[in-house]
Amino acid sequence: MEKSRESGFLFCNLCGTMLILKSNKYAECPLCETTRNAKEIIDKEIAYTVSAEDIRRELGISLFGEKTQEEAELPKIKKACEKCQHPELVYTTRQTRSADEGQTTYYTCPNCGHRFTEG
Repeated sequence: MEKSRESGFLFCNLCGTMLILKSNKYAECPLCETTRNAKEIIDKEIAYTVSAEDIRRELGISLFGEKTQEEAELPKIKKACEKCQHPELVYTTRQTRSADEGQTTYYTCPNCGHRFTEG
């Protein structure tokens, strides 16, 4: 929120939420309903940078020889599927909680497509 106050002609001074220009006289915060004079906002420009990697990721495009997540060979484990009892599952892991807690393991059965988690 401190960053929004520094650069912040488009952000609320109290809560940091993006302001909405309600008329040519004032802008209003949709969260805390404070207002700012529109003269502070009108004719200001916003600039941001989009990298080639951002575009590739958004469009699902990979570089030559690079496998997408769907094409990548997922690790397998000898564990029976809860639904069809297929003896082998593919899995991925993600750190979904704080760093001092364990990872969550996501299993998918290649036979029936059943998905379940552990951890």
